[in-house]
Amino acid sequence: MQPKNIHENPDLFRLRLDQFIDMRHELIILANKIDWSAFERKFGSYYVDKKGRPGAPIRLMVGLHYLKSAFKESDESALYRFFENPYWQYFCGYEYFQTSFPIDPSSLTRFRKRIGSEGVEHFLAELLCTAKRAGALKESHLNKVNVDTTVQEKAIAFPTDARLYFKMRDLLVKAAEERGIELRQNYRRLAKKALSRQNGYSRARQMRRAAKMTRKLKTYLGCVHRDIVRKGETVDQDLLDMLEKSTRLQEQTRESKNKLYSIHAPEVECISKGKAHKRYEFGCKVSLATSSRDNWILGIQAHYGNPYDGHTLNAAIEQVERLTDWSVKETYVDLGYRGHDYTGEAKVHIVNFRSMAKKTRSVKRWLKRRSAIEPVIGHVKSDNGMARNRLKGTEGDKINALLSGCGFNMRKLLKVFLLPKICWRKIMLFFEIPYKTIQFA
Repeated sequence: MQPKNIHENPDLFRLRLDQFIDMRHELIILANKIDWSAFERKFGSYYVDKKGRPGAPIRLMVGLHYLKSAFKESDESALYRFFENPYWQYFCGYEYFQTSFPIDPSSLTRFRKRIGSEGVEHFLAELLCTAKRAGALKESHLNKVNVDTTVQEKAIAFPTDARLYFKMRDLLVKAAEERGIELRQNYRRLAKKALSRQNGYSRARQMRRAAKMTRKLKTYLGCVHRDIVRKGETVDQDLLDMLEKSTRLQEQTRESKNKLYSIHAPEVECISKGKAHKRYEFGCKVSLATSSRDNWILGIQAHYGNPYDGHTLNAAIEQVERLTDWSVKETYVDLGYRGHDYTGEAKVHIVNFRSMAKKTRSVKRWLKRRSAIEPVIGHVKSDNGMARNRLKGTEGDKINALLSGCGFNMRKLLKVFLLPKICWRKIMLFFEIPYKTIQFA
């Protein structure tokens, strides 16, 4: 059914939020600036009439996603903070203080699956529109845009052959037991013993003995795999996918391309960005586009197949122009974008300090400013949850990247509305005028 109406009936025995919270709080100001009706128009088509139970209010779902990405919370911890924070409740559209959880944490997961990455991209677009209405983002900000790529790591353990063989065999045994397939031997006890010995030999740097235990684990996996193929008369799609992963895992070698690095996340790729402290990262590549002035995140998206940085430039600039409805004038990138395939109207400047003498003073200034995107990437990872993605599948990679960008922009918007309060507070203290007399829009 269609989502519930979040507006509650007047109640004389319940406490209204606007009676005991500070209406000049930056979170309250931001809540009044966002056009929440745009989300209801956008996501209303994802629900059907007269079928099932009513859905959760759209403003509640969108507001919780904004807050959890801005303050780096999980689905469960976001609901706990909502339960105890009246400012979060007002931001999500409630008029009265709530004394119970409005939804289950799993409802946030189902909502993300329902709207997909295209719907989450609308979250970022609405925040940019809010920044426009507040006067914090102007068309002149798109005259100079910085673009760069980073790696969004997946929540997986460091891949080792022994552990992958052990996990794959364990999953096949469980799948066979669920389907009533009697295996000749499941190798549970032997595989557990072999994995323990392999770990011990590796720690002691006895690599030949460790390799012998790894071969044993691979043999156990092959025995279980062939036994299921012989006895499985009717193989469903889930079991067939497991058998394909098992075959892929057994056939891959050190020199193989597109290796399987995780059983539960087969989309993970091994990416090397040349970092001294972290040679390899396991996840997907993400491109970011920020304004050179004020560092607003104008576009962010995940890419698969570990593409060359220059081949992501076209999609990055197209996303910026689609979300902002403004055209990009100039783009500043690093040397990793040499040989790019961008064919748009924006002029691309590649940072190369060897040829700086030929550049004008203005171009030199903005080329040096390109490195401002690096701390943005660091903040998005450390403060907004892009350092480790825990959402499932390729769609989860896209959604997590977009939500991280939303969280970064939301924190900037909160600072935009907080700065006048700080300035006015200092002025009022200087002139000894009561601060409570000041009203903010």
